[in-house]
Amino acid sequence: MKAEEGQMDSSSSSESEAVSGPVRRVIIVSAGASHSVVLLSGNVICSWGRGEDGQLGLGDAEDRYSPTQLSALDGLEIVSVTCGADHTTAYSQSQMQAYSWGWGDFGRLGHGNSSDLFSPQPIKALGGLRIKQIACGDSHCLAVTMEGEVRSWGRNQNGQLGLGTTEDSLVPQKIGAFQDISVKMVAAGAEHTAAVTEDGELYGWGWGRYGNLGLGDRNDRSVPVKVSAVQGEKMVVVACGWRHTISVSSSGSLYTYGWSKYGQLGHGDFEDHLIPHKLQALCENSISQISGGWRHTMARTSDGKLYGWGWNKFGQVGVGDNIDHCSPVQVKFPLDQKIVDISCGWRHTLAVTERQNLFSWGRGTNGQLGHGDSIDRNVPKIIEALSMDGSSGQHIEASKVDISPDKTWVSPTERYAVVPNENSATLLGADGNDLYVPVSDVKRMRI
Repeated sequence: MKAEEGQMDSSSSSESEAVSGPVRRVIIVSAGASHSVVLLSGNVICSWGRGEDGQLGLGDAEDRYSPTQLSALDGLEIVSVTCGADHTTAYSQSQMQAYSWGWGDFGRLGHGNSSDLFSPQPIKALGGLRIKQIACGDSHCLAVTMEGEVRSWGRNQNGQLGLGTTEDSLVPQKIGAFQDISVKMVAAGAEHTAAVTEDGELYGWGWGRYGNLGLGDRNDRSVPVKVSAVQGEKMVVVACGWRHTISVSSSGSLYTYGWSKYGQLGHGDFEDHLIPHKLQALCENSISQISGGWRHTMARTSDGKLYGWGWNKFGQVGVGDNIDHCSPVQVKFPLDQKIVDISCGWRHTLAVTERQNLFSWGRGTNGQLGHGDSIDRNVPKIIEALSMDGSSGQHIEASKVDISPDKTWVSPTERYAVVPNENSATLLGADGNDLYVPVSDVKRMRI
């Protein structure tokens, strides 16, 4: 099938109608490279932002500038949604089934091929498993079962799947290195992965050039290796940015390591750290949630405050300017609302408050902020349609796109992926910026 045949024409794909109903509570938020997805109470899923690779799951390749209901998963009792860079996953506990859709290159969707998917499809290799968490990086994914086993799939050029090889995997495979170890959670970055075990041990594997594995060197690892640098601290949470890693100990202390060219480690400088380094600026706070963006970081304290730092070109740190911050800065919300959930995309950020309001800020060029426009914002702005305090109440767009099977799959031979190569990572332009950072947000070219 040719690329143009897998897309709806603009007159039909833009057809949608606004639907109002009971005010629904935001259960989970997740941000990808340039798209956003939320799970609402009542088993309602909404997506918006870039749709070029099918990552919105709405049956076409169109961008959406406002939250649009993803009806393909209605009635499946979805309990979690997770965005990769340009793909998305969901899990139904009652069905014991994971689903994925979006950009399929390198097998990141787990369906045994590299085709793009414009509507959710079940990952057959995960059927029947009781999954407690799914993590998505740029091009690879992992699933942790209730029993503490880990499956991984997708791109593996640096060993980020933890399988002992550098071959991509088109279907989920069990990580044998955790055979006798119960894993609590995993996190995926661009080309590296981190994990925390039920015993509080921290592991890293994959691409390690900036010390983002926490192992004291810059080497890659193709199997999970224990991070031994943090003595006497049990880790309970871990998150990955593009090429940096964040973890939280049982005492609420925050540690960061890896790449810090843009201050994303938060230690007051722009120096890389090869082992976990405690963030002294927040040592008086107990950290309860963390999230890593492309080059920025967010941390939520146990008393509901939100702090951000790192790359801020598009205002994604949310503190009212567009200057990079190498130390944590508090993000302010109307009425000093406390934060209950956060998620960093590549260049944008989402946050849910205790008043059940959803805010977004940062890059808006593809509508990923959900405000009906493509404007960047450097302070949090409420998404009216998904917030209790929204002036117009909940008003969600309902997609009317035909998602019949013959319009679901698009062969990778009909599309061309532009992927930065490894050698470009250290090239600098005259302005000191990385040459591989796109001037625009275009990363996919069609033939």
